Amino acid sequence: MEKLRIVFMGTPEFAVGILDTIIKNNYNVVGVITAADKPAGRGQKIKYSDVKEYALANNLTLLQPNNLKDEGFLAQLKALNANLQIVVAFRMLPEVVWRMPELGTFNLHASLLPNYRGAAPINWAIINGDIKTGVTTFFIDDKIDTGAMILSSEIEIAADENAGHLHDRLMQLGSVTVLETLALIEKGNITTTIQKDNLEIKTAYKLNKENCKIDWTKSAQEIHNSIRGLSPYPSAWCFFQDKNEEWNVKIHEAKMTFERHSMAVGSLICSKKEMKIAVKDGFIEVNSIQFPGKKKMNVRELLNGIAFSENAKAY
Repeated sequence: MEKLRIVFMGTPEFAVGILDTIIKNNYNVVGVITAADKPAGRGQKIKYSDVKEYALANNLTLLQPNNLKDEGFLAQLKALNANLQIVVAFRMLPEVVWRMPELGTFNLHASLLPNYRGAAPINWAIINGDIKTGVTTFFIDDKIDTGAMILSSEIEIAADENAGHLHDRLMQLGSVTVLETLALIEKGNITTTIQKDNLEIKTAYKLNKENCKIDWTKSAQEIHNSIRGLSPYPSAWCFFQDKNEEWNVKIHEAKMTFERHSMAVGSLICSKKEMKIAVKDGFIEVNSIQFPGKKKMNVRELLNGIAFSENAKAY
């Protein structure tokens, strides 16, 4: 049985969940690689990555290279004498890095590959209305998320589940799948499956302001999927307009109803307790919303402080 010496590479909370599982199962993590510190927020204070916070709290050897091809970094990485590298939500590695360890470098990706290669697989699975997703471990190659697959595990997506909840469930599933992958590597019992490309493969595009904007001309189901697929972060958004005022608002939670009506798409219908937006095949009822410069609030709180006219609209 091969004695593993692991270097772990990752940045966000999702990666922390996997790293914590590896540590708690007594694997030897000889080093952790994460993103360099950078200023964030209005005050531009230096922010540590979630993985750095965990590494410091657990006295793990930590490297934060700006350039993964830097000779100094490569020398430090080689000196760790790892025979396996694990990557979870990090960045594309140069060949000189992923080829370094004897047993290779494997990645945990939060989708059932080859679907949803890319930056935001959890979000897009929900946005596209999928009813199942999962995680895949694979050996890294010279492209993004295309390497030979080791293991995959599948779960169902609930009809009202948002990206935050699915993130947490996939983190747990990913932890188990990484442990199973490590057991196979330890025993020298790895078999892999080559990914097969086809025209129906779905892509996990990077999220940006444009593809997070709600298109009110779509169906209630599509809009509902978009809102929950972008909740709690980065959030679906749109404009509200009323009485010569305009607001850029984020919609965090909503539900849908299917109903025939004659209202214009985007019409805002408000009472003292509820807010609905007309779409072509029904209504989106907003439960949680955020106005510019304000905290996230439930709609009842909002409607206690603001009254919309019958001409108000979302677009």
